Amino acid sequence: MSTQTALPGSHFSYRHGELFCENISVKMLARRYGTPLYVYSQAEILQALAKYENSLKDWPHLICYAVKANSNFSILQLLAQHGCGFDIVSGGELLKVKAAGADMGKVTYSGVGKTEEEIRLALRSEIKSFNVESASELNRLSRLAAQVSKQARISIRINPDVNAHTHPYISTGLKENKFGVSPQVAFSLYRQAKEDPWLCPIGIDCHIGSQLTEISPYIQACETVVNLLDRLTREGIYLEHIDFGGGVGVRYRDEPVIDLAALTKELHTILAQRGYGHLSMIFEPGRSIVASSGLLIGQVQYIKTTETKNFLISDTAMTEMIRPALYQAWMPILEVSAKPQLQEKLYDIVGPVCESSDWLGKQRALKIAEGDYFAVAMAGAYGMSMASTYNCRNLPAEILVDRDRYRQIRRRLPVEDQWAAEMPETITEKALG
Repeated sequence: MSTQTALPGSHFSYRHGELFCENISVKMLARRYGTPLYVYSQAEILQALAKYENSLKDWPHLICYAVKANSNFSILQLLAQHGCGFDIVSGGELLKVKAAGADMGKVTYSGVGKTEEEIRLALRSEIKSFNVESASELNRLSRLAAQVSKQARISIRINPDVNAHTHPYISTGLKENKFGVSPQVAFSLYRQAKEDPWLCPIGIDCHIGSQLTEISPYIQACETVVNLLDRLTREGIYLEHIDFGGGVGVRYRDEPVIDLAALTKELHTILAQRGYGHLSMIFEPGRSIVASSGLLIGQVQYIKTTETKNFLISDTAMTEMIRPALYQAWMPILEVSAKPQLQEKLYDIVGPVCESSDWLGKQRALKIAEGDYFAVAMAGAYGMSMASTYNCRNLPAEILVDRDRYRQIRRRLPVEDQWAAEMPETITEKALG
């Protein structure tokens, strides 16, 4: 098999030329459940969570998993069972984590566009904190909290104008981005919240982007936040936590990976030196918890050779993994079974969707034939959670592997379910006007 791409994590291996997730054959899963198919390693998820817990064990802290990275119910349930909190960005995510057994006192609510209905739901659910992103949102929170007689616990999200050196689509900490408010605006909002009986300022929040590979942007953002904390303290506003957001990157190819222990130590050192070492540190990791746990399995339908390229045309597309099309992201691609008798060739791995952006990888060296399975690795984050039914394609099934056991955690629904809500008999006379 090709040796160009390393395995994504310690719980994947080749045995006698066949790819395994923990102790389960990936080829067997593909044959049993069909493709496209997502396969996750439970041990890989828990190992990633443990790295965060171990790096923070000496200080008050809370890990709030960013649900948007992968919102499968069984994965949320697993994380809740291991004491994880959750960072949500919608009312739907709130209802899902509640159903999965989340401690609602460990839920933070981020996002710039919270609706009145979503805010009422979160207030009644008594979540830990709203991460407030604008003056208008703060005013809406106050009004709705009074309506439902539930005080809103808040953190103001600071936009520190820090360049996170990541893809512009996932950079969130520059002043040109839609997220958060400037430190000066935040100061006035905290003063307003202090005087409002329906608002309780308990924290301060900062998230600067995703897939970060350097510690320095975190340090810059922390220093900006601590300077604001000094002003708040002089104003008599005392907080309970500082939320550093998520964004820690993973290695898809050759990116440097942040040392979590070094990151948390440096951040806590800054807090301690400025007199804020008692504050609980909140992190909201998503990608770095689940990315390495996931494989997306596809099957080669055709190999097409042109005068310029070899195309590997698969049954797996941008509808199952949009990151390459959306971000031009490089994803590892592996053979599921060794074929030493085949000649290694360079392939563009593409899907059947009618878009030229429908590709999973370009110029990949593989020994592979029509009918073979392949695996897109590092696929646990922003894969299934961003999947679509474009071209009336069906959503993949999902499998969770636990050592020598596995279970289907999402079944592949009949494609007819896609248009069930569109059938004439479901449209009432009232809806027709």
